[in-house]
Amino acid sequence: MLKVVVVDDEPLARKGMLMRLAAFKELEVVAQCSNGEEAINAVLEHKPDVLFLDVEMPVLDGFGVLKQLQQQLTQLPYVIFVTAFDQYALSAFDVSAVDYVLKPVENERLQAAVEKLLRAYEARDDHKHKGQLAEVVAKLTGEDTAQILGRLDNEQPVMNDKFPDAISIKDSGEITRVLVANIDWVDAAGDYMCIHTNDGQTHILRRTMKELEQELDPRLFVRVHRSAIVNVGTIAKLQMLANGEHQLMLTNGQSVKVSRSYKDRVKTVFGS
Repeated sequence: MLKVVVVDDEPLARKGMLMRLAAFKELEVVAQCSNGEEAINAVLEHKPDVLFLDVEMPVLDGFGVLKQLQQQLTQLPYVIFVTAFDQYALSAFDVSAVDYVLKPVENERLQAAVEKLLRAYEARDDHKHKGQLAEVVAKLTGEDTAQILGRLDNEQPVMNDKFPDAISIKDSGEITRVLVANIDWVDAAGDYMCIHTNDGQTHILRRTMKELEQELDPRLFVRVHRSAIVNVGTIAKLQMLANGEHQLMLTNGQSVKVSRSYKDRVKTVFGS
């Protein structure tokens, strides 16, 4: 019997997966987790054979979980991704032994994924396992499979440290994929981030400013205030106000306050 850890930040989705997995006598769920940090702790504690891993989670997503586990384990569990990505973007997964299931989870698709998992586990070939994991990660990120395999062979993190080209925002059961290149600026509103894009929309993301800043390429984005980050490509000019404070004028006409502690960092954008 294979030990399983289920990871999903949505309670109903997690409950539904647990009910469906109970139908497989080959599987035993040893832990369920509601976030990435719990997932890492559960894997280190229970040493599961299989990880049913939600891709889209706040703070630490499925990729972040894999990245941290790779740094702490010599052998990763088999991974079945659980994702709300578009079906067409994931159609290539059908040839992979490490698999995915699409939300909302369908029984037939889960059955196929578990059967594929059992075949892979019977092989118990570590090199094949790495190849399967690299293939899936490559299809999710667009990175070259050979580069991912090279990192695995050298016991380096499975995920590259490159900055993502999009941010996934979950709201009311939907996930919106916002391209980083389309972000004009970001400001904090309590425990949430307001992401303002170049089409005039504002997307609400539950994440800290520090966490979001770490996901954005510092060559393209600059922190201008404790509660604001700006895309340098949208900066039109830096103004000094009558009270001695500074503000940025963006190409869309928006003004963003620059705090004293970040003024020097902003000036580097202008080469001064």
